[in-house]
Amino acid sequence: MTGTRARFEAMWADLHPVGRSPVTAGYRRFAWSEADLTCREWFVGEAVRRGLDVTVDRNGNQWAWWGDPDGGGAVATGSHLDSVPDGGAFDGPLGVVSALAAVDLLRDRDVRPVRPLALVNFTDEEGARFGVPCAGSRLMTGDLDPDRARSLRDADGTTMAEAMSAAGHDPAHLGRGEEDLGRLGAFVELHVEQGRALVDRFAAVGVARGIRAHGRWRLDLYGQANHAGTTRLADRDDPMLRLAAAVLAARESADRHAALATIGKVNVEPGGTNAIPSLVRAWLDARGDDEAAVRAVVAAVGAAGAAEPVEESWSPEVTFGRPLRDRIAGLLGGAPVLSTGAGHDAGVLSGAGLPAAMLFVRNPTGVSHSPAEHADIDDCLAGVEALATVLADLLTGQS
Repeated sequence: MTGTRARFEAMWADLHPVGRSPVTAGYRRFAWSEADLTCREWFVGEAVRRGLDVTVDRNGNQWAWWGDPDGGGAVATGSHLDSVPDGGAFDGPLGVVSALAAVDLLRDRDVRPVRPLALVNFTDEEGARFGVPCAGSRLMTGDLDPDRARSLRDADGTTMAEAMSAAGHDPAHLGRGEEDLGRLGAFVELHVEQGRALVDRFAAVGVARGIRAHGRWRLDLYGQANHAGTTRLADRDDPMLRLAAAVLAARESADRHAALATIGKVNVEPGGTNAIPSLVRAWLDARGDDEAAVRAVVAAVGAAGAAEPVEESWSPEVTFGRPLRDRIAGLLGGAPVLSTGAGHDAGVLSGAGLPAAMLFVRNPTGVSHSPAEHADIDDCLAGVEALATVLADLLTGQS
């Protein structure tokens, strides 16, 4: 693994500084931003260096092909390179770097695929800029309406269509990728674990059982703007009070329904320290094993805030197919099988009917979407080894 370590560390060193804040040490690699474009250029460079053929589909997802894309039943692997605000280094990039390293390892072992292999960098997986997660894979599978996608706006009012155009991608062709989907026979995504299950099980690598139901809703809480120093408390119509009630309801209702709920993004208008707000716009993230429980949490939060929650995205529970999942777990010597509450492109593709699976790499901190997110190099290399083992089996029928 000496060569694998050196190649992995070289790729990681090249990618590591891109979009990283010198103040927080977190990452801001938002879709179609300068940092994201740098990451996309890096992906192309690494693919070309390996003699892979790079294509970009109608939705902006990048593909690097080993073999003929139309050779039938392609196996795909990869993840994403964008991030949440001040996110960690591993969420997404670990899967892309590991995919490239796995290709190197397969070639070192003279593995000769009988079907094509595709490495993918899905665009806008986090949805941090335009609000809809897994936009690239949702568009490709037809789960996201192209007109809606083009009209999504970021905090500065820039539409997704405008951002794509500025980055050199034509948004006019967004939509379901029948040809792209038709090329694929299976998808395996490697990802850093976003929790402590593998730490508690003393395992470097695990296999995903499924992804819990999850969604995002917007709450528009209206009030009356007024002077903070002259308006009596009894005369105020302050939407911040409804926000406070909604936040408390999210915690109480999630606990009662064995779910998770978070209000982590808030916009206040007009936003003055000495002004009572006229509008507070908040976003609710709710997740759970049971869809009815998640919906109950959303309803409770809406009632507490006296606002009808506007659904911006919804992903039903995904259970990865047992044949592929069990095959992979067996290849990896009975690796732990665990569920996750984090959404992934693999879940979108599975929901569209493509055989999909996920590998998780141990995160010793158990923290994600934060600069504290981490994976030790030895565990990363164990992930590369596991991914290469799985790919060799799927590409040739032998491990």
